[in-house]
Amino acid sequence: MTPRTGAPRLVRPLLAVFLAVSAVHLAGLLAGVDTVHLVTKPLLMPLLAAYAAARGGPGPLIAALLFGWGGDVLLMPDADAGFLAGMGSFAVGHVCYLWLFGRARVSLAAGLAYAAVLVVFVVLLWPGLPGELRIPLTGYSLLLTAMAWRAGALGRYAALGGALFLLSDALIATGIAEWPQLPAHNFWIMLTYIAAQYLLTQGALTVRADSTGAAPGAYRGRRIRI
Repeated sequence: MTPRTGAPRLVRPLLAVFLAVSAVHLAGLLAGVDTVHLVTKPLLMPLLAAYAAARGGPGPLIAALLFGWGGDVLLMPDADAGFLAGMGSFAVGHVCYLWLFGRARVSLAAGLAYAAVLVVFVVLLWPGLPGELRIPLTGYSLLLTAMAWRAGALGRYAALGGALFLLSDALIATGIAEWPQLPAHNFWIMLTYIAAQYLLTQGALTVRADSTGAAPGAYRGRRIRI
């Protein structure tokens, strides 16, 4: 598709609101105020998606962020059904990211490193995982690891975002397996998650265009057929 025009006047206000809500959310986690968590978490990804849309971001990026929002909301209740549905929503988001990354070449060495980390991590987690979650979590971890590796197609910001996404979900998985947790465990999960989605978004929005002449604030990325 051709670059989108977006809404340049809204770019800075939307980014400012996203960063402010993120800061409030993280502060609420540190303070242990559940109401702040419940109010701010559902706002994070819609604000980031709106910012990306105002920048003229591509459809797969917007879709990935909105499926991330779905995962955020579904994971908020303490219920197994919500957990699996939330994980499924995130999985669709990872597919959207993989679609966005296309077939660009990325480091094979990085791919092998990610694969090794995945195998070791799953082997270590396996005994502590509930039986009904072992296969779904393994499949999800494989998809997430592929996304994290392929994120390098959009440059170093997106590559770092992919790695942080993997780290965030690894912290969640250790909680499920009842490993010892970091102090303020949920804070670190959300800090790495918010940073991951932001860096993936920035990586997608700053990829150099195949052609010049994009409007100010427009998405400057590869042409992607959707």
